[in-house]
Amino acid sequence: MALSDGAFPLHWRPARRVFRAVLGLVCLGTQLLASKSFLSSKPDLSLVTIFTAIFALFSLVLLLWSKLDRFQMSIAVLFIEAAFFIVFSVYGSDASGIVCSFLFLYLMVSAVYGHGWGDVAIVETACLGFYAFVRAPDSESVRRIVIISGFLACFAALQKRKLENQIGDAGRRENQLRGEAEKVRAAERQRVAGDFHDGPLQTFIAMQVRLDVLGTLLKRDRDTGMADLKEIQDLAKQIVADVRSFLRDMMPVESDDGDLLSSARRIVEYFQKDTGIAARFVSTESAIYGAPEMARETLQILREALHNVQKHSKAARVAVTLEQTGKTVEMSIDDDGAGFSFSGSFSLDELDLLRLGPQSIKRRVRGLGGELTLESRPGHGSGLKIRLPA
Repeated sequence: MALSDGAFPLHWRPARRVFRAVLGLVCLGTQLLASKSFLSSKPDLSLVTIFTAIFALFSLVLLLWSKLDRFQMSIAVLFIEAAFFIVFSVYGSDASGIVCSFLFLYLMVSAVYGHGWGDVAIVETACLGFYAFVRAPDSESVRRIVIISGFLACFAALQKRKLENQIGDAGRRENQLRGEAEKVRAAERQRVAGDFHDGPLQTFIAMQVRLDVLGTLLKRDRDTGMADLKEIQDLAKQIVADVRSFLRDMMPVESDDGDLLSSARRIVEYFQKDTGIAARFVSTESAIYGAPEMARETLQILREALHNVQKHSKAARVAVTLEQTGKTVEMSIDDDGAGFSFSGSFSLDELDLLRLGPQSIKRRVRGLGGELTLESRPGHGSGLKIRLPA
């Protein structure tokens, strides 16, 4: 819903102008009809009648002159309306109190929607104070409406301010989350670009160089060129496997009906098919279920860990174990590759302190409130053990 400079809905502005003008004309008509000399050649025009006529004219000007649209939302107009209500309700000729009742209800609705709680309280206090020190309205119904509606309007204004604060907090939180999401997207784009540069792109470049060499070899030595062509064909197959694996890593991680075990097994099977690295999946569980966010993050951790094995470890075999102990899911990934440049077993906090280990996996484990242990055996492989709350 569109709002004005204050909190008054934009599509309510024309209605407010119409209601003000109608009430002003009704008040003027009531005042003139109540005048004893209204039909005479010299009608009895009291100060209240003149004041009512001025207010009715003021309302018509605001109704017909669109350039004053912003002015009608000002606190000055609210105080003019409040002053007119006080004067008309105390000194006007509304014996039944019906016109004054509608006038006050309009005043409160206008104050609540167009102004803050403090302005509503000032208007209500001014009305009650004037009645207390000058004289109360003749109509008992008007007095009750002023008291009851005034306090209800103050309560509504307080609730409106509370909602506005909540909306403001929500907006700031949304901006913060949007900024964090943009950082995550930027980091993910950077990671994808780096993986593509270090993986498929390098293979494409190598293939391009080999093709250039092949052209020369075929001219000089056909047999050697044909042997090199066979190597290029093998390289092309490797490129297809790398690109297929790369594209699979880009796909969103989904668990099978919440079953973490079957999804993890499928990821390991695809990894072996795409990379040719012997991969073994071990679990004594029939099924493992966890919260959707936890399941997605666990599968993404597994996918990134296997990607690191393919990219950096030069491993021939990798084993993945997934178990559930009570409310904890334990996952381990062990390979027989080159290991990391450092040696030993390190926890998540120690890896952060030393600035070692896979950053993305560490961030995901930390976000889930889990534990991580990285064991590096240079020249003999590495092992990653992760414990996550289910």
